[in-house]
Amino acid sequence: MNVKDYTCPTDAFVQGIDIHTLLPQQEPFVMIDTLRHYSRDVVVTTLHIKPDNLFAGQNSLSASGLVENIAQTCAARIGYINKYILKKNIQVGFIGAVRNMEITCLPKIGDTITTTVTIVEEAFGISLATATVMSGDKTLATTEIKIALKEE
Repeated sequence: MNVKDYTCPTDAFVQGIDIHTLLPQQEPFVMIDTLRHYSRDVVVTTLHIKPDNLFAGQNSLSASGLVENIAQTCAARIGYINKYILKKNIQVGFIGAVRNMEITCLPKIGDTITTTVTIVEEAFGISLATATVMSGDKTLATTEIKIALKEE
């Protein structure tokens, strides 16, 4: 089945998926709680910032935690494609580049962040995307990210 021809699932369906089944990362390194939306070009996740988060300190999530959250949002998209569309195993990906990152505010412990990744281009196992991290209606961070997939 071609990913481009696939009909998008309902948000209710994707929200019921155990995020651990889509990611190569496992606890305590999982930086997203729920896949909220999946389409071919846009994926949305949420994360509730807990005090025991590996990237939490000084009462907030670090900039590195935001980058990992964005990367794992990209990974959840690929995990969904592999598991539900292509019927393949989960692939490991690597951050190839982070460009033009602007952080206006770090999320506090207790906040829930929503991360939206929009795919700009994909070719030869490399995805170029833009990402926005929000808490409520406040934009916390924006960036461009390049993810490279490890060949199977």
